[in-house]
Amino acid sequence: MKLYLAVVRGSCVRQNAGGRPVRPHSGECSYGVVFALVTWMFAAAIAPNALAEENGPDESTWVAEMKKVHGRFDGKPGTFYQFGDSISESRASWSSMRWHERKVTAEMKPAFESVKGHMLEECWDRKGGQFGNRSRMTIRWADENVDTWLKTLNPEAVSLMFGTNDLNSLGAEEYETTLRGVTAKCLDNGTVVILNTIPPRHGKAEKAAEFAGIARRVARELKVPLIDYQAEILKRRPTDWDGALGSFSAYKGYDVPTLIARDGVHPSNSKKHVGDFSADGLKNNGFGLWNYLLLMKYAEVIDEVLN
Repeated sequence: MKLYLAVVRGSCVRQNAGGRPVRPHSGECSYGVVFALVTWMFAAAIAPNALAEENGPDESTWVAEMKKVHGRFDGKPGTFYQFGDSISESRASWSSMRWHERKVTAEMKPAFESVKGHMLEECWDRKGGQFGNRSRMTIRWADENVDTWLKTLNPEAVSLMFGTNDLNSLGAEEYETTLRGVTAKCLDNGTVVILNTIPPRHGKAEKAAEFAGIARRVARELKVPLIDYQAEILKRRPTDWDGALGSFSAYKGYDVPTLIARDGVHPSNSKKHVGDFSADGLKNNGFGLWNYLLLMKYAEVIDEVLN
């Protein structure tokens, strides 16, 4: 693969007074430029080839399988929970969607109506450990508690996304085994699982991509619907998804006009783009993008399986 790079500001290439390129001094290349280049190369390497090889199941496959799973369900229709870490626990995810009904696009209106017509109202805002989501948790925590959640909550459907914190402490083999086990327990209960890939992470992009590939494989093997959140982020922001980059140094916290916040870990929540589900909004607000994807996929599950 040939790579051509032209960087105008902060470049690793200097020019003399005559405009001829000269070798930079030691240490002159900025970290931000190097990281951006590595990120670009990595994104180019995994898309589209790796994603095509490790995609989730097609709709015809998971719909038939989830109808079988739902046939075992003996709980209350309309129960929906988010099993996950701080990304799921945040009220920027899912909870905020109920306040944005008037802002949804024409594409989203039928999905919103499906969700409103089927999901219990209280399931917009089920946050905290008793509902299967807590900050700093990993798939190990889910494995330890999922039996209790299924017994006490008995959800008809769940969104499942763990892995961001797991990047710090779990290897790929344990992550895959445990993710598959938690998913299988939900399915055995008659609970339809919407599996999610984790977002890319600053400084751990390669391992995050590996974990995303694992989630795709688990979804394909267990024939469950998948939200490929990582792929959707990289599709919209292949080179500048990371709010921790120096190019976003003027911004703070979650209010960053890209898809990952300044901490390089969590989805962004740009104030300017809250509730904006246009193409521009979906490339500038990470929580908004996930809410959009979750709404569309859950509505699809409702229409094709639960109803």
